[in-house]
Amino acid sequence: MSSTKAAVIRECRPNLTAYEAVYKKIHANPELSHCESETASLIIQHLRGLSADFEIRAGIGGHGLIAILRNGTGKTVLLRADIDALPVAERTGLEYASLRRQIGSDGKETPVMHACGHDFHAVCLLIAAETLLRARQFWTGTLVFLFQPAEEAGDGALGMVNDGLYDSSRHNCPIPDIVLGQHVAPIRAGVVASKNGPIMSSSDSLKVTIFGRGGHGSMPHRCIDPVVIASHIVVRLQTIVSRVVPPDEVAVITVGSIHAGEAENVISDRVFFTVNIRTLDEQVRHTVLDHVRRTITSECEAGFCEKGPQIEHHMSLPVTVNSENAEKKLRQTFAQIFGHEFVVAPKSSLASEDFSILAGSIGKPYCFWLFGGIDQQLWDSLAAQGKLDTVPINHSPDFAPAIHPTLETGGDALVAAALTFLESSP
Repeated sequence: MSSTKAAVIRECRPNLTAYEAVYKKIHANPELSHCESETASLIIQHLRGLSADFEIRAGIGGHGLIAILRNGTGKTVLLRADIDALPVAERTGLEYASLRRQIGSDGKETPVMHACGHDFHAVCLLIAAETLLRARQFWTGTLVFLFQPAEEAGDGALGMVNDGLYDSSRHNCPIPDIVLGQHVAPIRAGVVASKNGPIMSSSDSLKVTIFGRGGHGSMPHRCIDPVVIASHIVVRLQTIVSRVVPPDEVAVITVGSIHAGEAENVISDRVFFTVNIRTLDEQVRHTVLDHVRRTITSECEAGFCEKGPQIEHHMSLPVTVNSENAEKKLRQTFAQIFGHEFVVAPKSSLASEDFSILAGSIGKPYCFWLFGGIDQQLWDSLAAQGKLDTVPINHSPDFAPAIHPTLETGGDALVAAALTFLESSP
């Protein structure tokens, strides 16, 4: 099969004009995490239009769904795409830009945008589904196309698993031998990048409340000022990276929000702030988390707080660590399919994913890779000027990947990856 994968893709890839229209529709109508009902319905409608051979099971962990394609005996391969969007106001100026506002699960209305490229992920997986459907004469086994909600909320994959994704008495998804996924990235369109070992970081988010004693701004000696205490904590947390984490390891600690009080002459009785921690090694992760908690608690004691801090660990995503054997096989395939457009990622990304939970929860290997979305002429022009740091990145209101060749690249990569682990047809 390895010598014919490129030929199979060329022969079986559908005309992408219809998929360009599907992409524009999804992009213009994004939905927040846990609110992806329209997107899921569109995907189901499209799959049913392709073939009745897809066994579709919906409503998994919210708006998650799977489409199963059986084709004789052999291995089971699961291909995953996430489908949710972000509370971002789009300013790309595209003719199909999102103007949508939506009430999220928190009850607040916000603008919504596919600022992370999940619209590409969904459409590329649909392209792969049709390609592999048309290519059934070239492979045997079982394919699972999984469309996951709520990746941005950090609980979508776990939600599907906990809702009985693999439970025979619930959704009965065939247990995969390998789980595969990808993410569009702010790199040159047409490029595919993989990496052995850690490719994306862990992410831990904390909500912290510091309790002081409020009062009049003119009488600080009668108060315990939580703003001062929180300020010491924010500064002190940065020394964990510089003085606790080994210099050859990676860790990032970000205090992303902080809030206290409403008036300048009132000392508040409490402060709320959020902390995000990213690491690439489990031992470093545990060390940093321990020191973050100790720092917060110690500064509260030093500030004479009458009540200890409240520390809520509200989101936790594991390190995404590619299987060595699986990544080695994929690297060979991608080099054959994409030639010089395939690259080995020089370093791990400090973005995070919940993708690995779909495999880790059942003890199966997985592999995750990146594919480029930045217009080639724009990329080359900015590279020549030394201005690649101005390229709009994921989560930016200006993030606007080029439709082509991004759709082709993402679809082809999924098909090539699936064929790598499926048995070739006799």
